[in-house]
Amino acid sequence: MTSRILRPVRGARHAARPRSGAALGLRLPLVAAAVVAAGLAAACGPTTEPTGAAAPATSGQPSRSLPEGTPAASAEASATASATPSASPTAPAAVSPSPSRTQSAPAAPKASRTSAAPAPAAQVPGPGYDSGADAQKLIDAALRTAKADGRMVLLDFGANWCGNCKAADKVFAQPQTAAILGASYHLVKIDIGGDSSANSALLRQYSPAGGTYKMPVLVVLSPSGTVRTDTHATGNPALTSEGINAFLRQWAS
Repeated sequence: MTSRILRPVRGARHAARPRSGAALGLRLPLVAAAVVAAGLAAACGPTTEPTGAAAPATSGQPSRSLPEGTPAASAEASATASATPSASPTAPAAVSPSPSRTQSAPAAPKASRTSAAPAPAAQVPGPGYDSGADAQKLIDAALRTAKADGRMVLLDFGANWCGNCKAADKVFAQPQTAAILGASYHLVKIDIGGDSSANSALLRQYSPAGGTYKMPVLVVLSPSGTVRTDTHATGNPALTSEGINAFLRQWAS
C-alpha cells in the first residue's frame, strides 16, 4: 500500500522538474535585467554634489577640465598657482670665469742691470803722515776712484809734530766720523812738515792763497778735481767730533 502511494509522488516530482527549470530560465534574464537597470540608475541617476563640481581624480584616470569662469575652476586654478613655485624673475648671477690653469703667474720685475750696488766704504788712513809717500800718485788714484763711485776727495795737509793735526786724527778715528769719511770721501794725508818740495808745491796748488798756513789744511775736491772748499781760506772747523762731522756732512755732496 505504501509503495503505491510513493510512486505517484516520485512521479509527480519528476514531472515537476521540467517546469521548475523553465521557470528558472525565465527568472534569470529578469534578474540580470534588473541588475543592469539598477546599475544604470546608479550611474546616471541624480547626484548630491552641486552642479559644476569636479569629481575627484582617481589613480589611473585623467581629471576632467572644467569650463573657465566657474567657481570650481577658479578655485582649482588658485590652488594650482599657490602650489607651483614661481620662477625667479631675476636672471641667474653671472659666474665669473675661473682662471685658466695654464695661465702663467706674472713675472717678477727684473732688476735693472744699470743700477749699481752701493760701493763698499772707502779705507780711512790711520793717524800720522807718511813723509816718504808719493803724494801726487795718491791724489791721482783717489780722483780716479772718486770718478767711479762719486765720492769726494779730502786732502789733509799736516805734520807729525803738529798738535792740531794729532787732535784731528783722533776725531777721524772715532766710529761716527770714520763712517762719514768711509761713506762720502777718499782721504789723502800729505806731509808738509819736512823738506819735501813736491808736497809743498801741492799745498800751493790746491790752496793758492799763500802766506802762513795753519795746519791741518783741509781741502775738499770734487771727483773732477775741482776745489770745493779750502780751510786755509775759510778757517778750520772746531777739531771736535761735532765740528769735524758737521764740516764733512756739509761738503759730502
